[in-house]
Amino acid sequence: MDNKKENFGSRLGFVLAAAGSAVGLGNIWRFPYLAAKYGGGIFLLVYLALAVTFGFALMITEIAIGRKTGKSVIGAYKSVNKNFSPLGWIASVVPVIITPYYCVIGGWVLKYLTAYVSGNGSSAAGDGSYFTSFIGKAGEPTLFFAIFTLLTAAVVLLGVQKGIEKISKILMPALVILTIVIAIYTITLDGAGEGVKYYILPNFKGFTLVKFLKTLAAAMGQLFYSMSLAMGIMVTYGSYMRKEDSLEGSVRNIEIFDTAIAFLAGLIIVPAVFVFSGGNAETLNAGPSLMFITLPNVFDTMKGGHIIGTAFFVLVALAALTSSISLMETVVSIVSEKMGIGRKKSCLLVVICIAVLGMMSVLGYSVWESFTIFGYQILDFFDFISNNIIMPVVALLTCILIGYVAKTKYIEDEILVSQERFKAYGLFKIMIKYVCPVCMVIILLTPFVTSL
Repeated sequence: MDNKKENFGSRLGFVLAAAGSAVGLGNIWRFPYLAAKYGGGIFLLVYLALAVTFGFALMITEIAIGRKTGKSVIGAYKSVNKNFSPLGWIASVVPVIITPYYCVIGGWVLKYLTAYVSGNGSSAAGDGSYFTSFIGKAGEPTLFFAIFTLLTAAVVLLGVQKGIEKISKILMPALVILTIVIAIYTITLDGAGEGVKYYILPNFKGFTLVKFLKTLAAAMGQLFYSMSLAMGIMVTYGSYMRKEDSLEGSVRNIEIFDTAIAFLAGLIIVPAVFVFSGGNAETLNAGPSLMFITLPNVFDTMKGGHIIGTAFFVLVALAALTSSISLMETVVSIVSEKMGIGRKKSCLLVVICIAVLGMMSVLGYSVWESFTIFGYQILDFFDFISNNIIMPVVALLTCILIGYVAKTKYIEDEILVSQERFKAYGLFKIMIKYVCPVCMVIILLTPFVTSL
């Protein structure tokens, strides 16, 4: 086995790969819904403020830990402080749980993309029976799940520079161009202007302190999940980052990519749904129902809807693929480092693991439909346990580790390797020691409070 650590060949390659990880399904099927629900422009402003403070502090922490230690997430946290080595193991659980079901959802996207490319996009419109019928089967969802997993594995198998970096330099520009083109098209539709106003302009009607706090919590949660934090991804990608590349500048670039795509996704979805629904905001749901039920109906009634629907699902497939690549790479990095085996063997083991766990999610809507865990379908349970419990705990403990044990200077020293000074050090220190821990507690408690 060649033990030489792989690296990204350029700062651009790192930024595009990390941005590709951050830009995923959450940007497309959750951000527009939250913005529309929580005051339009108010949500956008709150989200932006959190991105340059809360998101920046957590992301630069994880990337700096990865670059300083040069190890995968398990070894990285142990290197920072051996007493926190269990944190690395907890963090490693996140991509192991998420990657399989993310590939399942990626398979759903490929199914819809296939329908539109083959000229059968109209069949996906209707009351949602097309979607429920599809996921209610065992064979077809398994096939698309396998295809998406193998596409992801093919990129990861090629390595950091030849695989992840090279494909990111192709997929990310394509994703950006597609997003801009589709956004321009949708905002020029007859009646789309009202949707644009609803999405962008701040709506203070009935906006109380309680509503603001809910908006803050929603924006915080969306940002946390959107930026691939506490998944081990940024630690892993950080370990591949060159020492001469600016950490601070790179993180700012990643934030710009992620926030811009999320904003443009809203410009695609909110106006289009408004036109379709006649201005009824209640039709704008979040999650799979928006992606696989509402939007096909929107495209079916839209002039040139087949073309725009095809382009949209190409966009979603690219976003899903760039994120799944980072998730799988994180797990492969862990397996390779802990077992002392090469990329090929590690990738094979990870694909087998994904196949086993992923099939549980596939069958959870068909032959195992009656089986639930605490009332959740299998995929939904994996999503809840990883996103709402493990990830906030990992981020909270990371803040404690860097803020009070290793100290913030640990991160500053690594940042100063590639630049003369850490411009945002004062902000970073306040965020990691005081603000971010409070934010993580809020995120951790939010799903339980809202369910009461």
